Amino acid sequence: MNKLAEKIQQALVKAIDNDDLVLPTLPEVALNIRQAAEDPEISINHLSKVIGRDTALSARLIKVVNSPLLRATQEVTDLHTAITRLGTNYSSNLAIGLVMEQIFHARSEVVEQKMRDVWRRSLEVAGVSYALSRSHSQLKPDQAALGGLVHQIGVLPILTYAEDHYELLSDPVSLNHMIDSIHPVLGDKLLSRWDFPEMLAKLPGQYLNLERDSASLDYIDLVQVAVLYCHCDTDHPLARVDVSSVPAMKKLSIDPYSEKLRAELDEARSMFY
Repeated sequence: MNKLAEKIQQALVKAIDNDDLVLPTLPEVALNIRQAAEDPEISINHLSKVIGRDTALSARLIKVVNSPLLRATQEVTDLHTAITRLGTNYSSNLAIGLVMEQIFHARSEVVEQKMRDVWRRSLEVAGVSYALSRSHSQLKPDQAALGGLVHQIGVLPILTYAEDHYELLSDPVSLNHMIDSIHPVLGDKLLSRWDFPEMLAKLPGQYLNLERDSASLDYIDLVQVAVLYCHCDTDHPLARVDVSSVPAMKKLSIDPYSEKLRAELDEARSMFY
């Protein structure tokens, strides 16, 4: 990493430690959905109205309901039916996660492409996390999907910061090294500031700890296994990990080399696109 990258990394770490770094805010529609979902008596009609204010989000939820993993005999064509099918809690968590895409925008083409790549990977990890939770655990699939959608959220403020340092943008190796070094701690700070539930708030900072061995299977385990799966057959260092030795994989009690499982997870990778 060159001297400029080192200087920026040091500045970022200092800003993080002093709470001086400007972090992105949760989109207003996500706040509205969360506020509505906190009402235990919320009706499907009311939640439909809140989510329905964002037409793109509504379309995404309907598309998810019609994905191969969730598809029923009759295609769902309206938001009310989609929420009825998913349930209010499930719909709320999924909507909050999917609306994160609104944060992934940048001024420069280089940063925009990097943000798109991060979001695309997050969608894949969310889909695989969902499938693992739904078919191979007792955990809630919507929480697993939400964990997948936000596991790299700490990359955003780094890329925003990098936009003001074009020399760094011209050195992708240094930029990627800086992202790998800092995004976990930033992700934890963001989710904590956004009042995410405790079971997800520490996920960005822990999902890359492949030696982590929790007392029982949790959402960090699911996302960790999903990340490893989504990097297999790539040139990423995680592709070289012996997944069968990872504690999270052992707790799932699945055969990572099963053709049936691979087919299921490959299908799940695209369910949130």
